[in-house]
Amino acid sequence: MRILVTGAAGFIGSHLCEALLKEHTYEVIGVDTFIGPTPPEHKMRNIQTLMKHSRFTFKKMNLLDESLPDLLEGVEAIYHLAAIPGVRSSWGAEFSPYVYHNILMTQRLLEAAKDKAIHRFIYISTSSIYGEKTGMVTERAFPKPLSPYGITKLSGEHLCRVYEKSYDIPLVILRYFTVYGPRQRPDMAFHRFIKQLITNQPITVFGDGNQSRDFTYIDDCVTATKAALTAEDALGETINIGGKERASVLEIIERLERITGKNANISFSKKVKGEPTHTWADIRKAEKILNYSPVIPLAEGLVREYHFLQGYYGEDMQ
Repeated sequence: MRILVTGAAGFIGSHLCEALLKEHTYEVIGVDTFIGPTPPEHKMRNIQTLMKHSRFTFKKMNLLDESLPDLLEGVEAIYHLAAIPGVRSSWGAEFSPYVYHNILMTQRLLEAAKDKAIHRFIYISTSSIYGEKTGMVTERAFPKPLSPYGITKLSGEHLCRVYEKSYDIPLVILRYFTVYGPRQRPDMAFHRFIKQLITNQPITVFGDGNQSRDFTYIDDCVTATKAALTAEDALGETINIGGKERASVLEIIERLERITGKNANISFSKKVKGEPTHTWADIRKAEKILNYSPVIPLAEGLVREYHFLQGYYGEDMQ
């Protein structure tokens, strides 16, 4: 099976490509345009191993500019991860790239896919589409994004549904809840906290630190995402991909202090507009349809990310 992965040099995309290539009958075409908050040199490191694989082809291209029918020639499945991420930077004048890369790009890819023999189109969405919710959130919850970013991702979902209805595109939508682990984007909290501890800098906390998240380790996220390609009952579904452990920002910092053996110097800043206070995924649908069961405990996942980032920021193990 020939599979296209957009956003292949990113945090999740690069891990997904590696997982797909473990199947000897899969060939992966990875596409990335090297934009967004992750520095290009980090993205290049993400795909170093992939570039050596005989069944992996990488194309550095902007999907807004290229001939997508040519790109999709022979492709049987699409994972669409490419997007401009992040809540904080989606306001004001920075909104335009979100529109182009999260909405228009999705429409162009769907338009090209509708005329091809696609086995499955898997659109990667986000818990940001839900907005502020109380308690465990099911896929039936009414979406009410709090940020321009969340609105663009929800717009992408609606575009997918329109093309599914009108052109029978075999669609699966996955909504990720705060994914972390090695290769995590540098603007994300765990990466920032660990870097600041390693480099003896103050840790920046937006808000009072009592906000909590449903954290998903990268390996668990990728296991579920890979399963969405072949699970028969997944077609037409929207599925939450979350973890089984929640924690507050301050609790995470306490854990990282124990892992690193360092005391955090916390600098509190204003709460970020557009971010919910709490997230909590109901993953029963993923458990049923994808046979999904997160296995990496938060404590172990944090240690793995810490060890990985030591290599980035040059601190030897003590």
